[in-house]
This record gives sequence, C-alpha cells and structure tokens, in this order.
Amino acid sequence: MKKILFPVSLVISAFIVNGQANHMDFEKYNPTSTLVVPQHILTKAKYPFIDVHNHQFGMPTQNLNDLVNDMNKLNMAVMVNLSGQSGDILKKSIENIKATAPKRFIVFANIDFAGIGESDWTTRAVKQLEEDVKNGANGLKIYKSLGLSVKDNLGKRVAVDDQRLDAIWEKCGELKIPVLIHTADPKPFWDSLDENNERWLELVTHPERKRGNTNPAPFEELLNEQHRMFKKHSKTTFIAAHFGWYANDLAKLSLLLDDMNNVVVEFGAVIAELGRQPKAAKAFFTKYQNRILFGKDSWVPEEYTTYFRVLETQDEYFPYHKKYHAFWRMYGMGLPDEILKKVYYKNALRIVPNIDKTLFPD
Repeated sequence: MKKILFPVSLVISAFIVNGQANHMDFEKYNPTSTLVVPQHILTKAKYPFIDVHNHQFGMPTQNLNDLVNDMNKLNMAVMVNLSGQSGDILKKSIENIKATAPKRFIVFANIDFAGIGESDWTTRAVKQLEEDVKNGANGLKIYKSLGLSVKDNLGKRVAVDDQRLDAIWEKCGELKIPVLIHTADPKPFWDSLDENNERWLELVTHPERKRGNTNPAPFEELLNEQHRMFKKHSKTTFIAAHFGWYANDLAKLSLLLDDMNNVVVEFGAVIAELGRQPKAAKAFFTKYQNRILFGKDSWVPEEYTTYFRVLETQDEYFPYHKKYHAFWRMYGMGLPDEILKKVYYKNALRIVPNIDKTLFPD
C-alpha cells in the first residue's frame, strides 16, 4: 500500500488501494466499533433541567415559541441566555420573554468595557448594571475577552482582577446575582503545536485559537488573576465556566473549590473531559454535588445527547459529537437520581434568582 500525504492544512491522506486513490478526511474517519455493549441514546433528560450556559443573540426579536418547542423535546425547563447585552437590547429581550414564554428564560447582562480607564467609567458601569438588574437581568456574564483582548483607554491589557472592576463584583454581591465568568481557554492552546498536543487537530483547523505566553499572557497567569478576584470578593457568587478549564485535572479543581466557597462550576463544552474519566468524574460529582450546574455553551439540540449519556447512563465507548474537540470515546458516570436532580436544576434554583420553581418536581 502506498501512502501519499497532502498539505497538513487539509488534514487529508490519500491511499492507493487496488490501483484506486481513496481520499480520507480525518473528520470523516469514524470506523464502526466492533465492541458489543449496551447503548442508551438519550434524547431527553430524565429530569427537567436548567441550562445555565446558553447564547441566544437574537432573543430581542426571535420567535421564542419555536425555541420552547425544541427545549421541550430535550426536557429543558429553563434556558439561561448569557448574551443579554445591556440597556435597551436587554429590555427588549425581557419584553419578548414576558409576552411569549415568561417562565422559560432567564437573561444575564453583559458589561461594555469600552472606555475603561476613563475617570467615570466604573461609576457608569455599576449604574448600568443596577439598571439592567432592575429591568430584569438575573446575573452577569463575563466573556473571555476580559483578560485576553480587553484593553483600557491607554491600550494596556485589562487583567481579570483589575481593581477598576472591583465595584462591579461588589455590586453583584450586593444585588445577590451570580457572575458567570469565562477566563482563558484550554491549556493545550498555549502548548507547542506538535504531535504531543491532543488539541492538535482543533488548532490546525482553527488556527486563530492558538495562544502563547505573549498572546496575551501565560495560561497560568490568566487563571491566577481569576482566582485572586474570586478570593477578594468572597461575598459574591461566581460560576466558573467550563469547570474553570480544570475538567482535565479534577484534583486541582478540588483544591480550588475547597479554597473558595463562593465559587461553583458548570461543564459547558468540557463534557468530553468528564466522559473519558467516569470513575474520577463520578467521585468529583459526588463530593461537590451541591456546586455543579448544567451548562452546554452552544445551542445545537442534537448535541445534548452526549451530555445526557455521560450524566445518566453507564454506557461504554461512545463518541463525542465534535471530533476536532475530542477524538477519544466517552463513558457514562451513571449518577444517582439525587445528584442528577441537583445538577439538572436544584443547584441552579439556589444560585440563580427568579427561576420559577413550579416547573420542577420538588
């Protein structure tokens, strides 16, 4: 058999078999496993759940009835839209929700960092946050741009724990709203792009995601900034998005949670990390069952099956839904009902204000 390699950017190999050229895209290479084991393809969660990490940028004007119909198929009782923005845009989202599906959506506000460093920026930002909460926001979402790309009025990178933001975090504690914050990206984005990097395929197909110690700062520095901020504002509840990027190091995450009682986590976009270590993940979910929320991150209904299978079943060796994210197979944790209920809705009911409790069984 003769093998011909094409440019790496195409991630394609061609094989000459019986005189015929066969082209194979790595993304399409998905051999059927010969392993015969029980399979439970769950398209609906066992209990109604709250997705605390979703994005609906069109919510001010979109047809929410269609969205609710799709949510019902998954048994999603409440969606938290983290992309509420601010001001009039946020108000329009709230109005649309009230007119169409008042019990099914929660909206988080966002901060406009433009102009940070100006003498009155912090005062204006806090005032806008108060107005947004008065208008119906029930939390604050901070995107990864803080720490990565936000710059002040002098062009300097704004650190996650910049003191000019302190009043915002304090106000969230005073208003009793949580802050869901995404800082940095997966650690392999900072590592060498070679055969040892298990995110190699993702970085080759999405080169804009590659980072480095000067682009704009080391991974550890960004996370340390976040953790200093968490500790400084101990009266504010923070939801660390994506398991704080430590789903692949649960021992480290355990130490962080033990050290910071005001922090909880959600597993949006990192279910693949949990699904490849079901024993360790189940032990973690058991220990921290009161501090884990359900989150997915993107609205692709068919992808929720992976989440349900990892959480609810004891299935073995099933695929993740995006090969460039995870080329390995998943295994189910088989969480008991009481922990499932906490992860699906009880914890979110305790942490996110104004969710209608009548939507849930107990």
